[in-house]
Amino acid sequence: MDERGRELADFLRTRRARVTADQAGLPDDGRVRRVPGLRRDEVARLAGVSTEYYTRLEQGRAQNPSPEVVRALADTLRLDASEREHLTDLFARPTPARRAPVGPQRVRPGLHLMLGTLDHVPAFVLGRRTDVLASNRLAREVLTDFDALPAPRRNLALYYLLDPEARVRVGDWERIAAETVAMLRLEAGRATHDRRLADLVGELTLKSPEFPSWWNDHRVLRRTHGAKHYRHPLVGDLHFSYESFQVPGDTDQTLCVYNVEPGSDTAEALRLLTSWTAPQTVRSPAPEPGA
Repeated sequence: MDERGRELADFLRTRRARVTADQAGLPDDGRVRRVPGLRRDEVARLAGVSTEYYTRLEQGRAQNPSPEVVRALADTLRLDASEREHLTDLFARPTPARRAPVGPQRVRPGLHLMLGTLDHVPAFVLGRRTDVLASNRLAREVLTDFDALPAPRRNLALYYLLDPEARVRVGDWERIAAETVAMLRLEAGRATHDRRLADLVGELTLKSPEFPSWWNDHRVLRRTHGAKHYRHPLVGDLHFSYESFQVPGDTDQTLCVYNVEPGSDTAEALRLLTSWTAPQTVRSPAPEPGA
């Protein structure tokens, strides 16, 4: 079984393990349940396929199920939108384009200008593997100075899971870090031949105590909006309502903007932070009289 087949098998197994017979509307048949959640034959019956066929799917031995079968499995396993996307990715046959190595990502000049325009709130651009491709000054102040890091280390997952400062600065650190791992899992479903992603997962597995458990849970997530809380050493607690947008013309890039309520404590704290950390303009000394 190849890597994609193993990923598919583990994902289907973990998803059916969390659906109980009661949730699926199945009556008690008197059989002892040796595994949590639904049995393979129950998933097959609910999805309208044979047990043999579902077993082959879960073992990665059946190729290209129809969209109707994929939808039936997703409904039976009660998958959310991110999980449905992941399941579709795992069933998709890799094409040469999906297998081909990809070069460094670049942020176009217009997007850099937009980040500069958003000077009153933190904003940054994420690429593949949660790489931080660009950030404005407030993002570097509130999170960490990504620009000061070597290019290969400018990565949100590395920051959240391996930087000790993140555990202090990020409110609800465990939730945010686990969600970031789920974002990586979602990407892994469609980028099984991405060597840099594999290297990132390997490093996090070795260096983060929490990562292996979260990774093996096979949770997947695509974040589009939500709340974030940070603790800044200069201005204290900061509360944001963030929005994430896929960049038009490049679906592998995401613009993340941390919005604040006008007139809120966070808005005032950001105003102070901006004034305290703004680059100082260096002025030439006035000429001496008579010079």
